[in-house]
Amino acid sequence: MNESSKTDKTLGRPLEGLVVADLTRILAGPFATLNLAHLGAKVIKVETPHGGDDSRSFPPFKDDSSLFYSSMNYDKYSIALDLKKSEDKKIFEKLLAKSDFLVENYRPGTMERLGYEWSDLQQKYPQLIYGSLSGFGQTGPMAAMPAYDLVVQALGGVMSLTGHPGQPPVRVGVSIGDLASGLYFVIALQAALVRRMQGHGGSRIDIAMLDCQVAMLEGSLTNYLSTGVITESLGSRHYSIAPFQAYRTKDSYMILAGGNDRLFVQACEVLQRMDLVQDERFKSNQLRCQHVDVLEVEIEKTLAAKTTEEWVKLFDEKGVPSAPIQNVSKVATHPQINARNMIVDIKDPVFGNIRTGGNPIKMTGVPDEVEHRGAPTLDQDRSAILQWLDQP
Repeated sequence: MNESSKTDKTLGRPLEGLVVADLTRILAGPFATLNLAHLGAKVIKVETPHGGDDSRSFPPFKDDSSLFYSSMNYDKYSIALDLKKSEDKKIFEKLLAKSDFLVENYRPGTMERLGYEWSDLQQKYPQLIYGSLSGFGQTGPMAAMPAYDLVVQALGGVMSLTGHPGQPPVRVGVSIGDLASGLYFVIALQAALVRRMQGHGGSRIDIAMLDCQVAMLEGSLTNYLSTGVITESLGSRHYSIAPFQAYRTKDSYMILAGGNDRLFVQACEVLQRMDLVQDERFKSNQLRCQHVDVLEVEIEKTLAAKTTEEWVKLFDEKGVPSAPIQNVSKVATHPQINARNMIVDIKDPVFGNIRTGGNPIKMTGVPDEVEHRGAPTLDQDRSAILQWLDQP
């Protein structure tokens, strides 16, 4: 069958047939390889025999097993190998010979001490794409230092932009340092795959969590470098758009995002506050940002008359971006989220069945699966992997 005769239904997942030798653990690396698994790659976790991935010991637990670990490692396979032992190194090298990607998130120098220098790997496995994800990268004065998400959020400036003015520093509610670097890791691995397809062989990839946080500072970094102005924490506000924040209603808080002059006018129509449109202080977005405190007071005066649900319905009818601030239980039952298969079932070998977040990548011809293989127990797939490695 030639390519032109294939239909969307026969395309399958884009990374099917590719193999990932996965030495990552905890969050950033496993999040990256989970996304590779979503896209069809066969991800083989190579774990230490003594406890495996550190996140197996992270709460919350169910029946003494980590739900955290399961949420990041479903659709993968596990084999336990001690890479300091010659017999296990032989198995690992058989795996490398069949792998397209080798990924790890050890401290820089660890793989070299185990005998896996990039120059040697490149010679033995010229098509292998070798990716490292670490706190600070393979170079620079901090390369050898340990890092966790919280450290990177602090050093990368994100914590200085999070929280309310004058209050203690606040960590972003999800591990953005880990998750962002995991996504950049996936981008780099797939870019290296394209380069390999162009005939240039394997690549060495070096991703640093700190670099990724700096890359995500939006206009705050550019603003400082160009003007010397340091953006500080603004609560729920945006530093360059108004109205664009959480506002108090009669019963709770809601988000109102008037991202341009047209939307501001439409929001004022819903609020029945056309006096705000005529107010010289609010005539442009720049002026609204300069007078954002006064604008907040005026908007909240009006919002106090109705509940969040009532206001969101009115703003939705007008096409003004708004939303209630949902907790996780509301997210899990939201019709839009469920319509997009973002809650999936996992047939877990320990729990029997658990539900977790799905794959956000929707692509023509790629099945949007809602049932998945559970995260493997330590060394669960050893026999099957060894049998596969012995096949020609």
